[in-house]
Amino acid sequence: MAGRVLLFYLVQAPIGLLLTVACGLAGCVAALVDRSGRAMRRIAGAWSRQLLRLLMVDVRVRGASNAPAGPAVYTANHGSALDVLVLFGHLPVDFRIVYKSPISLIPLLGWSIWLGGHVPIDRRHPFRAHRSLEAAARRLRAGTSVLMFPEGTRSTDGSVRPFKRGSFALALGAGVPVVPVSIFGVQAVVRHGLTRLRPGSIVVAIAPPVPVAGRSPDDAEALAEEVRRIVASGRAAMEQEQVRA
Repeated sequence: MAGRVLLFYLVQAPIGLLLTVACGLAGCVAALVDRSGRAMRRIAGAWSRQLLRLLMVDVRVRGASNAPAGPAVYTANHGSALDVLVLFGHLPVDFRIVYKSPISLIPLLGWSIWLGGHVPIDRRHPFRAHRSLEAAARRLRAGTSVLMFPEGTRSTDGSVRPFKRGSFALALGAGVPVVPVSIFGVQAVVRHGLTRLRPGSIVVAIAPPVPVAGRSPDDAEALAEEVRRIVASGRAAMEQEQVRA
């Protein structure tokens, strides 16, 4: 265990910091030059994949063909800070993430995220949160997918907690499908935190889209629970595979 901690602080953390600074600078410049945010999205993807390789984390994607051609709201379970890296690096679509607003204040990294058209949200203030969801809806109507973690916080035990309705009200309002995404393996990799991160494999399973046609805004709660069951089922199936292996 001590060896992993030394590896993190002496090798992985310094190299990761340099990568983050370089990609943060490139992302800020790219976002200013390309207002569509696509260039910054490509840089973020490359940054994420390089960091995961540095941390010796392998990511496999299942069901990539389930991702629709048009915009959608992607909803994933949330177990650690690695989830964002995993999805930025390996979710095979152009998307913008809805993220906690304080991240925007982080030099370079936060600035590039904000400049790249991602959507900050402050859930402590309902009016501001509503305006953020309106901004996310504009992204969807313009043809760009949105990624959200509807649990609202990280699950420390790997279980899929109840989904908040905001992600699903967004999909219903914009008239786009919801794509359930199950992430499995994160807890084994970061069981004792990033400083004691273990090399390992993470699986991302993309389920078929859940259509919203014919549903009303009042169906947001029911849609949230339907998608939560799909995400939880996908995660449970991968857990059973691991037990049988």
